Amino acid sequence: MAGRIIDITAFNHSLSGRLKKFLPGENSLMVVIASAIGLAAGVANIVFRSVTGLVQRLILEPGLALAHQGDWHILLLPLIPMTGMVLLIPLSLLFPGQVNGYGFTRFLRKVNLEGGFIRFRTIVIKILATALTIGTGGSAGVEGPIAQVGGALGSQVGQSFRVSGSRMKVYIAAGCAGGVAAMFNAPIAGVFFATEIVLLGSYEVSSFAALVISSAMGTAVSRSWYGMSPAFPIPPYHLVNRLVEMPLYMLLGVIIGVVAVVYIRFFYVVRDVFTAWRLPAQLKPVFGALLVGSLAILFPQVMGDGYTFIEKVLEGEGLVWMLAALVVVKILATSITLGSGGAGGVFAPALFIGAMLGGAYGGVVHYLLPEWTATSGAYAAVGIGAFLAAATHAPLTGIFLLFEMTGNYLIIIPIMLSSIIGTVVASKLYKDSIDTVDFSREGIDIHEGMETAIMKSLKVGQAVSEDVDFISEKANIDQLLTIFRMADSFYFPVIDDTGRMDRDCLHAGRQDDPARRKPASGSAGRQYLFA
Repeated sequence: MAGRIIDITAFNHSLSGRLKKFLPGENSLMVVIASAIGLAAGVANIVFRSVTGLVQRLILEPGLALAHQGDWHILLLPLIPMTGMVLLIPLSLLFPGQVNGYGFTRFLRKVNLEGGFIRFRTIVIKILATALTIGTGGSAGVEGPIAQVGGALGSQVGQSFRVSGSRMKVYIAAGCAGGVAAMFNAPIAGVFFATEIVLLGSYEVSSFAALVISSAMGTAVSRSWYGMSPAFPIPPYHLVNRLVEMPLYMLLGVIIGVVAVVYIRFFYVVRDVFTAWRLPAQLKPVFGALLVGSLAILFPQVMGDGYTFIEKVLEGEGLVWMLAALVVVKILATSITLGSGGAGGVFAPALFIGAMLGGAYGGVVHYLLPEWTATSGAYAAVGIGAFLAAATHAPLTGIFLLFEMTGNYLIIIPIMLSSIIGTVVASKLYKDSIDTVDFSREGIDIHEGMETAIMKSLKVGQAVSEDVDFISEKANIDQLLTIFRMADSFYFPVIDDTGRMDRDCLHAGRQDDPARRKPASGSAGRQYLFA
C-alpha cells in the first residue's frame, strides 16, 4: 500500500495528473472529483432502491397477500424472511465475512484505521445482501449500506488517483454524504452524517467543502428521479404552548437517551448469543428470520424498514399501548435480524423506534394535557430525530434530518432540545454509540485520533516481523543505498562476518555508554544502526 502512495512517477501519469493540466489549483480538482462522487452515489442510490423494490415485488408482496388470506395462512408469514436468508447463503459462501451482520463498524475500521481501501465488490455485495434482507421483511435499514456503497465509490476514486490516506478518507466520506443525502432527500443531513459518524467529528474546511458538493450532487440526482418528496412526509408541525411543551420535550429527550442505551446494549447481547451458538454461520440468519417472522404474526409493522407505518404514526394514528409494544418488538426484531447474520443497517430501525416512542409519549401527554400540547404525531416527529441522535451519538445529523424532512423552522427548538439531551444522557449512561462498541471491546478509543487508534488496534504479533534486512559492517555507501531502495523495512541491524550484531552497535543503545555520546575514532561505520 505504501508503495502505491509514494509512487510519484505513476501518479503523474494517472488521471489526476492529467486533470491538473486543465484545472488551476487543487481546490478546482477537488470540486470536480467531489461532484463525480456525488453523482455516482446518487445513481447507486437509485440502483439500490430499485433492486430492493424488485425483491419486495417478487417475494414480500405475494407472500403477504397469501399470509393475509386469513385462518392458518398467517402462519406462513415466517417463510417470507426465511426465503430471503436462504437466498443469501450462496452470497455468504462466495464472500465469507463480508455479507452477514451489521457491517458498518467494519466499514468505519477500514476508513479510520486501515487506510480506506475498499474493494469494488463491496458495492455489489451490499446492494444484493441488503435487498434480500429488507426486501423479504427483515428488520433492518438501507441507510447504513447505502453509506457504505457511496464510501466504496469514493474509495475507488481515491485508489484510481492514488491519493494519500487523508485524502482517501475525504473521498470516502464524500461518497457516504452523497448516498445518505440521496436516500433521504436531505443534503445537509448527509453532510453531517459523514462528518459526525464517518469522520468521527474531525474535519477541515477543504474536506467539508467536498462533503457539501457530493451531498448536493447526490440529492440532485435523487430529486431528478424521485421528485422532491422526502423518505416519508411529515405533517405540518406547530407548538401549542411553549412554556408547557418545552419541558415535555426535554423529558422526552431523557427517556429517549435511556431507551437508546437499552437498544445498543441489547443489540450486542443478541449478537453475542448468535456468535457463540454452534450452528453453521449460513443457517443462523435463516433461524433469525424464523424468529422475526414469528414476531410479525402479531406485529407485522416490524417487517422491513417500517416507513409505511411511521407515516401513519406521524398522522397521529396508533394506540399508546401498541406504539409502546412496537418499541420493544422492533428492538428485538432488529437485534435478531442483524445479530443472526442478516444484512442491513440500524438507521431505519432507529427512526422507527424513535417514532413509536415519541408517539406513545405524545399520546400520554396529550391525553393528560389536551389543551396545552400538540397531538402524538408531533412528538413522534421529534422522536425520530432524537432517537437517531442518541443511538448514533450524532445530534446534528438527527436535528438537520428532521428539519429538512419537515421544512418547518418551528421544529428546530424541540428537536434540538430532545436530540442534545438524549445524546448526553445516552453517552453518560454508556460511552459507546451503536457503531463504536466493537472498538471499545478491543480497547480502542477511536475518538482519540487515528494514530493512537491504529497503535491500539495492532497486536504485538502483527507488528513484529522475522523478515529483517541486515547490513554488513563492511558495506560501503553504494551497497547501503541499494539496500535502502530494495528493502521494505526501515530498520537495518548491523552484523559482523559471523552473522552476529556488532557489539559496538549494541553498546551504542545504552545511555551510559560513551560510544552513544561520541563515536570512537576510526569506527564510525560501526557505530550507526541505520533507521
